[in-house]
Order: sequence, then C-alpha cells, then structure tokens
Amino acid sequence: MNSERTRIILGFVIISLIWGSTWMVIKVGLQSISPIYGVLLRFMLAAGILYGLVRLKRIDLPWDKNAVILYLNLGLLSFSIPFALVYWGEQYIGSGLASVLFGAYPFVVALGSHYFLPAERLNAGKIGGVMLGFIGVVIIFWSDLADKDTSLWGMTAILVSTVMQGTSLVIVKRINHPVSPISLTLGGLLFGILLLVPLALISEDATKIRFDPVGIGSIAFLGILGTIVALVVYYWLMKKVEIVYLSLVSFVTPVVAVMFGTMILGEELSSRVFVGAAFVLTGILAANGEIILRAMRRNTSLDGN
Repeated sequence: MNSERTRIILGFVIISLIWGSTWMVIKVGLQSISPIYGVLLRFMLAAGILYGLVRLKRIDLPWDKNAVILYLNLGLLSFSIPFALVYWGEQYIGSGLASVLFGAYPFVVALGSHYFLPAERLNAGKIGGVMLGFIGVVIIFWSDLADKDTSLWGMTAILVSTVMQGTSLVIVKRINHPVSPISLTLGGLLFGILLLVPLALISEDATKIRFDPVGIGSIAFLGILGTIVALVVYYWLMKKVEIVYLSLVSFVTPVVAVMFGTMILGEELSSRVFVGAAFVLTGILAANGEIILRAMRRNTSLDGN
C-alpha cells in the first residue's frame, strides 16, 4: 500500500471517528452553553487558530470573486444556520437519532449533483438509493408526525440542516476553485461568524452561559477536532478522491454516533429508528456501490495489484 493511499485511508478514519463523536459532545455541551452561542464560540476558537496557522505558514487566503462566493456559500449554507439548527435540534432529540437523520446528506448531494454537475448524473442505482433513503427518513418521522411534539421539530431542524449542507457541497464542487483546504475552512468560518453574532445577540441570553469544565471542554473538542481537523481533512480528501467515496463517511458516522450515544449517554433508540436507519444506510450503499466498485477496480489496475 503506497503512502498516498495510506494517508487517504487514515483521513477517512479520522473524520469518521471525530464526526461520529461530535453529536454526543454537542449534546453534552448544551448543558452549559446555549445552542447559537455554542456554535459561535466553537467557530471563533477554530477561526482564531486557523488564522494563526495561515499567518505562520504564509498560506494564501484568496479574495477573488469565486473565492468570496465559496466563503459566503460555506458561511451561510454550511457553518452558520445549519450548525445552529443542529445544536438547537439536539436539545429535543438524542445524538444518535440526529446523526441517523443526517445520513440523508449524500442523497441531497446526489440530487444536487444530477442537476448542477453534468459529470455526476443519477443512474438507476442512485435513484434506488435515494428512494430507500427517503423511505428511511419517513419511517423515522412517522410516529411523531401525528403528535407534533418537540421531537418532531428537533428532527426537522436536523433534516433542514442536512439539505443546506448538502447543497453547499454541490456549490463547492461546481465552482471548483483551487483554494487550499485551510483557507477554504477559514474563509467560510469568518463569514459564518459574521452571521452568527447578531443571531446570538438577538435570540439568546449570554449571561446564562456557564464556562464550566463541560462547556469549555465541548467548545475545545468541537472547535479544534470537530471543526479544524475534520474539515481540513475532509476538504483535502475532496481533492484527492472521487466525491462518491466521501459519501461513505455518512454511512460510518451514524454507527459511531449511535455507539457513543448508547454507551456514554445511555440513549435508547426505538426499533422504528433502527428500521429507518437500515433503509438510509442501505440506500447510501445502493446509490454508490456500483461507482465505488468501478473506481476500486480502476485504482487496482493502475497499481498493478
């Protein structure tokens, strides 16, 4: 196995473990810090560290038209409102359930890619996968639709966040600007912070924030690992592998998140959620299985193994 492939595999392991655990850490951190301030403080810490890294390493932070469009896209559709929705939603549902609902992410990307990326049209496998994923989400929502309780709104918030972030990735792929992963993350965070500051000031009371070990620990973990490390590795992988491989992260992270939520937080998921999750995860594999196998065969033949 060559060193490049080893780094790629390691990258997948890193983001799967980090993003699989962030759902639990968000849930725990909400005990001390309100949702929007939690996101804001997380991003401020991450942006500060990344800015120092950009200055220290003299990394180019472009501000041309396409770069600014990318930063605005990430700030609005990936980093500000979507994360605020995730934090808000996790007040009412478990971290494992939230991660399962976010498993719909690759289906949003698949649909968006079909209409806006000519090289990534839907085929029979992708259509079948999207249908399975949709059925899975409906199964998860079904028993709460009649009750209209707070858990329904919490699940809806996660799903809206999923759609926004999937749309953002399609835009990033369409523009395809040669900006470094660190600069891309920093630019998006800066615009996201600008949007979050007034939102936090208007909607939440900063005096109720508790900077106890739980609050500080959650901000540090989510800011450094969940934002800087995971996003930089993710955008690096986007430049190294076919985008279809990245959808596999959405298959692994719900499994990791459910394990953490069950073992550490004592969360319990109903059989309905497990059935719905099975449809979602099967749909991910169905949508991408053929392309993944074809890419693996191509890479193997190129390596001569």
